[in-house]
Amino acid sequence: MKKHAVLIALVVAMVSTTTTHSDAARIGVLAPIGMSENDVLRWSENVAQAEGKSVPFINANTIVIFDNITDMLMALRAGRIDRFNVGIYTAQYIATRNKDLALIDHHHNPILGLSLAMREEDKPKMQAVNLAISGMKSDGTLERLIRENIIVSGEPVAVDFPVIEGGEVMRVAVTGDLPPIDYVDPAGRPAGFNTAFLAELSRRTGRNIELVSVSAGTRQSAISSGRVDAVMWTNNVYNMKRELLPYPLDKMMGLVISEPYLFQSRGAVERAK
Repeated sequence: MKKHAVLIALVVAMVSTTTTHSDAARIGVLAPIGMSENDVLRWSENVAQAEGKSVPFINANTIVIFDNITDMLMALRAGRIDRFNVGIYTAQYIATRNKDLALIDHHHNPILGLSLAMREEDKPKMQAVNLAISGMKSDGTLERLIRENIIVSGEPVAVDFPVIEGGEVMRVAVTGDLPPIDYVDPAGRPAGFNTAFLAELSRRTGRNIELVSVSAGTRQSAISSGRVDAVMWTNNVYNMKRELLPYPLDKMMGLVISEPYLFQSRGAVERAK
């Protein structure tokens, strides 16, 4: 597993918007699947309009894409970017553990929904994943896992995976780039929500989970090449009724996604003033 020593930190990738160039900022985002810097700017303009901003809405910011949270965090501290935009849970996690950094809570709507991704040919297998996620929601298990592994003040701890005799192996890409949702500790061990959620998914689908460490920027290549069978997180955008909007942050070419297992608003991290 990859060691994220610089980290106790971050991210999924969001972009705040502005209409005046005098307010323009250099904004870091984790590499979305199938999106360039210009694509992210257009995405942010679409989302701003969905939030009720005036039309046309122009984003004057400069977007800087990073393959992993460690490089993005270093760029922020070095002054190469002014802030980075992520989901609120990750922004809170990083800001509360780093005195030189500060949380920006945009209170933005719409919201992000995180899902697993698999190849289109594995769509029948995704049915079992969706059934398991639905079951976790309906019986309160998912809410408990979020409360115990995300909405906590302590550091994430690893949850052991069950060993299912004769069960198919599902290789899942984890990044460590979205703590505490997708977390890898400084020794390179996945821990926290990703292990708790995937252990429960293993029990409910009868599949043995094998974790594969990748960066946010290599999620697409990892799954397209067959190196992994699933990606732990991808981002779509939902309104406050949790209805899917046509502005995905990760463009799913050749992939299918599960129903969302986590919703969160958007935030950012900047240097403390």
